[in-house]
Amino acid sequence: MTTIDRGRCAVLVMDFQAGILGMLGDAAAPVVERATAVVSAARAAGIPVMYVVVGFRPGYPEVNPRNPSFGPVVQSGRFVTETPGSDVHPALKPEATDVVIVKHRVGAFAATDLDLILRSKSIDTLILLGISTSGVILSTVRHASDADYRLLVVSDGCADRDAEVHGVLMGKVLARQATVLTSAEVIEQLR
Repeated sequence: MTTIDRGRCAVLVMDFQAGILGMLGDAAAPVVERATAVVSAARAAGIPVMYVVVGFRPGYPEVNPRNPSFGPVVQSGRFVTETPGSDVHPALKPEATDVVIVKHRVGAFAATDLDLILRSKSIDTLILLGISTSGVILSTVRHASDADYRLLVVSDGCADRDAEVHGVLMGKVLARQATVLTSAEVIEQLR
């Protein structure tokens, strides 16, 4: 059984923003519910909760038009910081003491100060929740594993528009670099 050192752990809640959750349709609600349960259990256990969100300044100076993922965002007008659609789902809203990292790329570590903050707090274990599995989760796991973090991915606290891709990533790809657990298993460990 996986054990969690509460003093060296943080929960990362990634891309649970209205504009991203909308891509999941009806599948979003149960994922938000399970993520909320993990966040509540982490807070009760005294584990820090950190948020990673996609956000850009007005005019999108962070986006290169050649970037296939973010170039089209410029035309859409989406994800300008503090505008509708960039906000975290109300059930998962950050508290005043939570750290919020604004990212401009897919992964949580790319061009952010996340690593600095985690190391400053002596955190070496991350519990990951996020939308989407093939995006922020995969990119973050790859980077964090290479940076020697211990990783726990909450399989049912993540989702992807393609359920088959989600299943393959959880069962075959991410399991090579992280421990993949259900929300119930993580909550049990946090008690």
